[in-house]
Amino acid sequence: EDVAKLTSKIDQASAKSAELKKEVAELQNQLAALAKEQAELDTIRQETHADFVTAKADLELGLSGVRKALQVLREYYASDSDAALVQGEAKFGALMQQPALPEKHSQAAGAGSSIIGILEVCESDFATNLAKEEQEEADAQDEYEKITQENKIEKTNMEQDVKYKTQESKSLDKAVAELTSDRETTNTELSAVNEYYAKIKDRCI
Repeated sequence: EDVAKLTSKIDQASAKSAELKKEVAELQNQLAALAKEQAELDTIRQETHADFVTAKADLELGLSGVRKALQVLREYYASDSDAALVQGEAKFGALMQQPALPEKHSQAAGAGSSIIGILEVCESDFATNLAKEEQEEADAQDEYEKITQENKIEKTNMEQDVKYKTQESKSLDKAVAELTSDRETTNTELSAVNEYYAKIKDRCI
C-alpha cells in the first residue's frame, strides 16, 4: 500500500513537472518573439526619427529663406513708396519754379505685391508642412513609448512566470527523487520482510 501511494505521488509530481517545463519553454519562445518585435520597433522608430530630423531641417531652412526674402522685399517696396512720396513733393516744387525734369524709373508696386503674395503662400505651406511633420513625429513617439512600456510589462510578467515555474519544477523534481528513494527503501524493506516471512513459514511447516 505504501509503495502504491509513493508511486502515485511520483507519477503526479513527474507529470506536473513536465507540464511546467513545457510552459516554461513556451514562455521562453514568447520572450524571444517579444524581444524581436521590440528590436524591430526600435529600428523603425530610429529610422522615422532620422527622416523627421532631415525633413524638419529642410523645412526650417526653406521657411527661413522665404521669411528673409519677404523681409527684404517688404522693406524694399516700403522704402520705394517713401521715396516716391518725397519725389512727388519735389516735383510739385520744381513745377512752380522750372520746367519739369524727366521722371526717374521706379519699381512696379503691383509686381512687388504679386511676388510678395506668392512668397506668403510659400511661407504658409512651409509652416503648415513643418507643423504637420512635428505633429506626426510627436504621435509616432507617443505610440512607440506606449508599445515599449506595454512590452516591458509583458516581458517582466513572463520572466517572473519563467522564474517561478522553473523553481516549482525543480522542487517537484527533487520531490520525485526523494519519493523514488523512499519507494526503493520501502521495496527493499518489504522484500526483506517477505523473505523473512517465507523462511518463518517454511520452519512452521
